[in-house]
Amino acid sequence: MLVKDWMATTILTVDANTSVMRAGRTMKDNNIRRLPVVSKGKLAGIITDRDLKEASPSSKTEIDLHEMYYLLSEMKVQDVMTGNPICLNSDDTLEKAAVVLLNEKISGLLIVDDQDNLVGLLSESDVLRGFIHATGIQDGAFQIVMDMSDAGGSVSKLIDVLRQNRARVLSILTSFDDAPAGAKRVSVRIMPYSGETESLIKELSTMEEYTIISQGLDELKDLPKKK
Repeated sequence: MLVKDWMATTILTVDANTSVMRAGRTMKDNNIRRLPVVSKGKLAGIITDRDLKEASPSSKTEIDLHEMYYLLSEMKVQDVMTGNPICLNSDDTLEKAAVVLLNEKISGLLIVDDQDNLVGLLSESDVLRGFIHATGIQDGAFQIVMDMSDAGGSVSKLIDVLRQNRARVLSILTSFDDAPAGAKRVSVRIMPYSGETESLIKELSTMEEYTIISQGLDELKDLPKKK
């Protein structure tokens, strides 16, 4: 999965000399949390809603309301923005973007092309949308999670079994940290032939190479929602 397929390409920017007050209004009016900052047509930084909050005078200060508005109107974006923001290329993978977001503890990335022109924005939500799409969970896929030998060919043999049962594989994810020593944990999502899964599960259960950890469909109706 590539960043360019999931990033937002409609980009609002703000000039470095714009007032902090106007930048905040732009964020609020467009319901966004970050704005790329440009200076003389070139990317200069990024400003987030957190930057604006930290720049705003505390409610505990003794300045009056008029003074506070005056300070915000005089303060420029370039005074509070983050310069030299972290950027990725539009041809980088979504997985790489997820690693950067996690390591740097940030919620969004600026995306540039090979000429360092700003071409998109990638948020945590964009990464999650890509991951959800790749797994096939929203397509009603049946999931089987199993431990198997880390030896070469174990996944290929599993695919053969699935093919023989006319199951269409939507995704295969492999991890090692949560598997026993010498094994790997594989999560496969399939669309079973005519909805038949019992015979497939029964066959896999009789094979010494595989230990089924869980299997079933994810219930996506009436998902929890924030109140």
